[in-house]
Amino acid sequence: MIDEMTTVLEPRPLSDFVETKYVKDITNRALSYIKAGFPVHLRGPSGTGKTTLAMHLASKIERPVVMIHGDEEFATSDLVGGEHGYRIRKVVDRFISRVLKTEEDMVKRWVDNRLTVACKYGFTLIYDEFTRSRPEANNILLSILQEKMMDLPVGRGGEEPYLKVDPDFTAIFTSNPEEYAGVHRSQDALRDRMITMDLDHFDYDTELAITQAKSKLSRQDSQIIVNIVRGLRESGKCEFAPTVRGCIMIAKTLKAQKLTPSKSSSRFMQMCQDILASETSRVGSKTNQDRVKQIVRELVAKELGIGKTINTPDVVEEDGIAAGVVDRNIVKIEKDKKESLIEI
Repeated sequence: MIDEMTTVLEPRPLSDFVETKYVKDITNRALSYIKAGFPVHLRGPSGTGKTTLAMHLASKIERPVVMIHGDEEFATSDLVGGEHGYRIRKVVDRFISRVLKTEEDMVKRWVDNRLTVACKYGFTLIYDEFTRSRPEANNILLSILQEKMMDLPVGRGGEEPYLKVDPDFTAIFTSNPEEYAGVHRSQDALRDRMITMDLDHFDYDTELAITQAKSKLSRQDSQIIVNIVRGLRESGKCEFAPTVRGCIMIAKTLKAQKLTPSKSSSRFMQMCQDILASETSRVGSKTNQDRVKQIVRELVAKELGIGKTINTPDVVEEDGIAAGVVDRNIVKIEKDKKESLIEI
């Protein structure tokens, strides 16, 4: 019993957890499904807060938590348990002083793993990134989620070949979409036994609140960072859209260096380019990184009010006006004047 308890976590609300209307809506919907007796599956791209929301749900359930992280090398025994080491029993009989009688017995020692512990004691199971495990390793979950029965291996011992799942047992799954690297396609039978909630990037208010809570920056500085990251995401020019993690990285770095975007614009721009170019490119394409850095440069200039002029090459426009560093409005006014003179 003591060995089993070492794998159990006690969920507690995070001090900097942000619970906006968006988060409350997801939480209430998920809890309603759990209350009805169904496991919940949080599916979404990286950076959408799946694991954090899973832990938040577990704290609302108020039961101890057993956490499993999906792994390519997992087998069923890594979930259920297996034989680890031996148990040796030795009996020494000295009832008659002149006769020494000994008896030794050695058997393999069975250790229950985390899934068995959760089913036996009614704990909350959080299976993080479960699609990173091979589908055959997760077959044991089919009978657990549907029939509330767990097949016990023969080597475990005991008279009962099945374990009845405790009524308080709850399962919360998280996964990335199937197009992500290192992700397996889950069985239809397993996916059919859970309610999937697809998560997307947070809304503006939630991203702003998370950035401010995680970094302790001012609201104004946090707004500048969130606007830049969301502007890059909405541009559609990135290989991978930036997430709220990019906001947190920029904000925490600023806070650690005791800088502000307005007072150190050049360093802030370089910081945004480094962080966002690396977050939005997985392959390391030079062309993609240059494109992202250019978009970030324009977004930073716009947010800090230093983008009044636009750099354009020295070419001649259709109206015959030479363009160096010019203002688009001035070009338009000059063009209108020229058209008016032609009409006269």
